[in-house]
Amino acid sequence: MDDLNEIAVFVKVVQAGSFTQAARQLGMPNSTVSSKVSSLETRLGVTLIRRTTRKLNVTPAGRSFFDQCLKGLAAIETAQGEILSGQGEPQGLLRLTAPAELGSSLLPALVSEFTRKYPKVSIEVLLTDRLIDLLAENFDLAIRASILKDSSLIAKKLGAVSFGLFASPKYLKVAGQPQQPKDLMGHQFVQFTPLGTTEWKLSGPKGEGRSEVKLPVPGRVLSNDMAMIKNLSLAGGGIAMLPTFYCLPEIDTGKLVRILPDWRANANPMSFVYPAQKFVLPKLSAFIHLATDRIRRALEDERA
Repeated sequence: MDDLNEIAVFVKVVQAGSFTQAARQLGMPNSTVSSKVSSLETRLGVTLIRRTTRKLNVTPAGRSFFDQCLKGLAAIETAQGEILSGQGEPQGLLRLTAPAELGSSLLPALVSEFTRKYPKVSIEVLLTDRLIDLLAENFDLAIRASILKDSSLIAKKLGAVSFGLFASPKYLKVAGQPQQPKDLMGHQFVQFTPLGTTEWKLSGPKGEGRSEVKLPVPGRVLSNDMAMIKNLSLAGGGIAMLPTFYCLPEIDTGKLVRILPDWRANANPMSFVYPAQKFVLPKLSAFIHLATDRIRRALEDERA
């Protein structure tokens, strides 16, 4: 940094045409300005400026060095200006990763709203259930439905993902609609394997006497893909355990019915996760600010 400071002082001396004028513009004593230029010449092993009592003469080596340094300092000022201007207005590429089911539920409308509001930001979204290394793979933000274990990351809780029971009107018309957990016996199930392949645990209404049941689920169709389970349920294949937010559009259109709405599986926390950093870029803080409200409302939606 001292080297850069000496170069900046040298450039100012050449631009000002004298040590005295440069010292005045920099707010430094004449002796400090002269000392910094002398130190630079000593380090480079070349005379940059010949000093006389009446005139300042820049040597050929000094002129060439000045021209190159001027370009370098201008580039530094430009880069600094871009950083500072970027602190006020969101801009640039925002890389986001999220579970696959968010890509067909909450994210499309959210991303569309954000890009309309901030036209200088572009977004790349990677939908995967794989645990992405945000730093190694250069992602700005992740949405995760799990507990944070990495202490180098910051987590901002959005709410809890609640799982409920859903089926299509077509299926319920034939099989009947359960009114209590024991009525589920004998029904067909389509199973999302991460939730278990032999039984589901359900919690009853909140309050005193809240009960829990373990429900055997001898599903004929199992899959680790939540979209497939949802589509199987829509097609009348049976009862599915799905995140409530994931089914809101189908609830609104009547394509899915919430069964036993007072009963649900244990909720998993959903959070924004991003690398720890001293300064959060505007594009990231703007997205978090906008998305936090939208996602929390969806997770708390009473329709499901």
